Amino acid sequence: MTMPRLTGADLAKFFLEIRPESPFILCTGFSELIDEEKSRALGIKALIMKPIELSVLAETVRAVLDGKDPAEKTC
Repeated sequence: MTMPRLTGADLAKFFLEIRPESPFILCTGFSELIDEEKSRALGIKALIMKPIELSVLAETVRAVLDGKDPAEKTC
């Protein structure tokens, strides 16, 4: 989320203006600037909080690439 000169949300917003179909996943630690609702409003497909578990990352990437909502768990 934090990078020199801009945030991950700003980068996603800029990029999604050019290619709105892009499957953005935002990874961050604690942030008062963004939450799940705000990230979805920007067009970000998923928000993962650090520390990231490998299984959560894998499931999220798979869901986003498949065009599914990563928040919906299938068992």
